[in-house]
Amino acid sequence: MNELRDLLGDVVADANAVFLFSPSSADFERFADAEEAVVVVGPENAVEAESFVELPIDFTDLEGRIRFGIEGALDKEFVGEDDEVVCVSGFMGGTSNTIARIQTSDFTPSGVYDLFVNSRAEPGVVRDVFEVAIELGKKGQKGKPVGALFVVGDAGKVMNKSRPLSYNPFEKSHVHVGDPIVNVMLKEFSRLDGAFVISDAGKIVSAYRYLEPSAEGVDIPKGLGARHMAGGAITRDTNATAIVLSESDGLVRAFKGGELVLEIDPEEY
Repeated sequence: MNELRDLLGDVVADANAVFLFSPSSADFERFADAEEAVVVVGPENAVEAESFVELPIDFTDLEGRIRFGIEGALDKEFVGEDDEVVCVSGFMGGTSNTIARIQTSDFTPSGVYDLFVNSRAEPGVVRDVFEVAIELGKKGQKGKPVGALFVVGDAGKVMNKSRPLSYNPFEKSHVHVGDPIVNVMLKEFSRLDGAFVISDAGKIVSAYRYLEPSAEGVDIPKGLGARHMAGGAITRDTNATAIVLSESDGLVRAFKGGELVLEIDPEEY
């Protein structure tokens, strides 16, 4: 056994798979002859692993990375629902120094992988909207905290379940989220009421939309207000994803299928 596998010892023994999170080439090569399946999880497949799960955003917390990696591996059938896996990740500036052994049958899927990969909107569009919301959560608007609601995907149904609050600055435009200039506009318009509606392909369809889905039966955590309720309700009634920046606590939350599936603190990014 090589040096890293000697270090892991009994933790790796009899596991069905080893998950390597953003490994260096040297770390990956140490597992090249492993009996266990090796799954690489990261923003890119720099080591050209056969089994790879792409991280669409930088999950700063270890639990978030592990959860996304396991949900992705289950979806891609790299591992089974009754497998035992070992997760190896760098932490606190180290390399491969954090190890966790997890039974996938004890794992409760959160829907975070499904949020990016199986949404109506393209994964890159969902990622770009998250990045706008996270940056806005960090900086606010002119130094003051703001709230914002972005509804991504299934834009036709979303428009049918909403009404305009003001003139739509994107009505005759063909601009897309992810464009740096457009993102500046989104941040400026976010200080006004209403939701942004964004198409599957990332086209900004509208701003200042008042969402009108029924809130009946939508269960959101206590303390969250009308913006979150509207985001949850619209994703129950359509195939859209809602990304909400809270003005009160500064957190970014994502809703899909009427449920809260992801919560991010922008200050940790």
